[in-house]
Amino acid sequence: MIGANGEQLGIMSAAQAQRLADEAELDLVKIAPQAVPPVCKILDYGKYRFEQQKREKEAKKNQKVVEVKEIRLSLNIDTNDFNTKVNQAAKFLAQGHKLKVSIRFRGREMAHQNLGLDVQKRFAEALPGAVVDKQPKLEGRSMLMFMSPAPKK
Repeated sequence: MIGANGEQLGIMSAAQAQRLADEAELDLVKIAPQAVPPVCKILDYGKYRFEQQKREKEAKKNQKVVEVKEIRLSLNIDTNDFNTKVNQAAKFLAQGHKLKVSIRFRGREMAHQNLGLDVQKRFAEALPGAVVDKQPKLEGRSMLMFMSPAPKK
């Protein structure tokens, strides 16, 4: 049993503990119910919950959500289009997002998967500030590659 000010009151029955809590006009809360004997504390439960929610909200505010942005390339992409996609990908990486680079094969393009692999490797080489998380892999009619920003030193 722990008192309202944090002092230890020793081992006592549940009825005695409840009576002490009622005298102090506070709540009796089990802190460690698995312990033998269970540990209880006298405290204002409403204030305790409020402070706990405040801590959770603060922790949630400090965490950063990483988005996965997708860049779609084609098998026969032209130089200027390719450079535009590289510039856009560099912006996403600078903002701290992850990238999903995909090439969709249509019709007879499935016979030329090696060309798609070359385009994706060229794309990865054009972005020096990125690390390839997952190498290009064919899934159905799409070839996917995942990239993320290079770790800061």
